[in-house]
Amino acid sequence: MDLINEGCKQMPKIEDCFYGSATLGERGQVVIPAEARKDCDIHAGDKLLVFRHPMHPHMLVLAKVSEMQQFFSKMAQTFIEAETQLGILSEEHE
Repeated sequence: MDLINEGCKQMPKIEDCFYGSATLGERGQVVIPAEARKDCDIHAGDKLLVFRHPMHPHMLVLAKVSEMQQFFSKMAQTFIEAETQLGILSEEHE
């Protein structure tokens, strides 16, 4: 699912985002379920970022580095476009 290009569409159902469970191994490794890897285009050697959820201290979120780069790039572009439309150009962009 390409959320960056999908705009502000309705969020998917939670059952469509659940892939099962994983067990933490003795060496701290977790195996991401195959269906999740396939759906998220994650392959051996891909770099993932690991975040602790800001509101739930015992929840972790994984994100592909490449996806986060695209996300932040798109966010920056959208912010600049919004500034321009609103006539609120920051000193940095003048």
